[in-house]
This record gives sequence, structure tokens and C-alpha cells, in this order.
Amino acid sequence: MDALSDVLRVVHLTGGVFLHAEFFAPWCIAARVAPEHCAPLLGPASHLILYHYVVEGDLHVRVEGEEAFVLRPGEVVLFPRNDLHLLGSNLALPPVLAGDIIQPPKDGELFAIHHGGDGARTRLVCGFLGCDSADGNPVIATLPAALRLTIEEGGAAEWMRSTFQYAAEEVAAGRPGSATVLAKLSELLFVESVRRYAETLPEGQTGWLAGLRDPYVARALALLHRDMSRSWTVDELGRHVGLSRSALAERFTHLIGVAPMHYLAHWRMQVAAQELRNRSTSLAQVANTVGYESEAAFSRAFKKAFGTAPATWRRSRDQTA
Repeated sequence: MDALSDVLRVVHLTGGVFLHAEFFAPWCIAARVAPEHCAPLLGPASHLILYHYVVEGDLHVRVEGEEAFVLRPGEVVLFPRNDLHLLGSNLALPPVLAGDIIQPPKDGELFAIHHGGDGARTRLVCGFLGCDSADGNPVIATLPAALRLTIEEGGAAEWMRSTFQYAAEEVAAGRPGSATVLAKLSELLFVESVRRYAETLPEGQTGWLAGLRDPYVARALALLHRDMSRSWTVDELGRHVGLSRSALAERFTHLIGVAPMHYLAHWRMQVAAQELRNRSTSLAQVANTVGYESEAAFSRAFKKAFGTAPATWRRSRDQTA
């Protein structure tokens, strides 16, 4: 399994909810959807990833503290960390909370919003993708607050454009089984969006996704993710990728932001947290999976990373599920 697939596996995407939104100028809403709002369909997700695909009209967007931008039909914006954001025809208007105007499903239909005045129409397909281990995940952390993608005609982009269009048609038609179909599409579209974003990063960019474009760092990441329980050293890792210890350490730290062994230790804890959500897996099994020879050593490392012992952490997650 490649490093990106492994990281997305551990983030544990849990399917998505779509809604059809129609707005009429003038309008402005503030959006940040709490996981409990989608709990009946997403299950006990601790984090939501939002995105909006513009089917018709113009959409003005601003994340709190950043500059506004405008989306046109065929464009999509993702909010990987569910940051508070404004949407509207005029962002200077007093915003209405999105949660106050979402209409719940009726008779097998999907969530919907119809809001605004009597001016120009903007039509969106909005997606809510659940995951239960976003904190500290290297992909989620390295993505911008608002990830904007233009889905152009032709090539791989055509797949995304046609899939979003299909999702829009499913939402509009409300056919039986639409919710299940759209949940799977939600996962696929997020993964493809991350891949496209990584491919378009400018030269000189740092971060986890930028590291995938460096042949040496990408190879090192692949090895660490493929065999995380191995007792790696930077010397051994360097021999496998064809660099000296110092050259790999410098290159890896510059792009990823931490040294290779610090990255491995952090990733082991991310996987351990995911494994602990499975009640059938013992602490000893979790410790072995992530490369610790004893349960005691694992417990010490986990408590250092999360501030609490793994058994206590597991119980706290059971109580909030």
C-alpha cells in the first residue's frame, strides 16, 4: 500500500451526506456543520470534511481570516478541517447560520436548503464526509483551510466533473438508494481531490503531500508505511532509498517538517488510536501492530502522545460513541 492510501485508510472515511441547495440573491450564510447534525447517517464521526460543488450561478466564499474568492459552475471547494466559512451572493450581508436553514429529509428525499431573496439563483451540491481520526493526520493537516479546484473538461478531470454532475442529478431526482450511492461518491471525490491538489502544488512547496513528489522522501514514506513495526534507523532507511543518513534526514525534515524517526513515532500513534477503536483488539495486539515489543512500552508512548493511557483513551471514546 502506498503512503497516501495508508494515511487515507487510517483517517477512516465513513461515507457522506449530500444536500441540494438553492439560493437566491441576496443571501449570505455562515457554515460549519457539527458531526452530530449528520450522526443519523454518518454514525459516530468525530470530524466532518465539507465541500460545495457549484452547479449553477456564482458563489462567493470566504474562510474566516482569509481573502474571499468566487466559484463558477463546475468548480468545487473543500473545507478539510470544517473551518467556519461564509457563502453568499454578498458576503457583507449579516450571515444566517446554515444549520438553521437545512431542511431534513422527507419521504426518502435528501437534505435540502432553499434560501434567499428573489434575485439570481445559485445551485449547489454540498457534501459532508465523516471521518473519526482527523486529529494529527498528515494529509488533513497539510491541506489548506479551503481547497479550491477547477474541474475542467478532458482527461482525469472529466471523471470528477461527470461524477459531480451525476451527484447533482441524483440529489435533484431523489431516487431510491440515492443516499447510499452518494455516500460512496463522497469518499471517491475527496480522495481524487486530494490527489489533484498534490499534483498541482507549486515548486518549493513543503508539507506531507509535497514530500510525495520528491523521489527519495516518497520512497522513505512508502517504506515506513509499508513496514511500520520494523525497528527502522535513518541509516537503514537511507540505504534503501539511495541517500546518506544526513542527506535523507535533511531532505525529509525540510519537506515533512519532522525527522524520519519522529514521523514514524507519530504515525505509529495515529494507527494505534485507530486500532483502539476496535474493541475486539487487545492492547497487546495494538502494541505489536505498531512496533512495540511490550504493552508497557506502548502504553508509555501512547500516554506521552495523547496525555492519557490507551485503556483510558479507549473507554472515553466508547462513552462518546
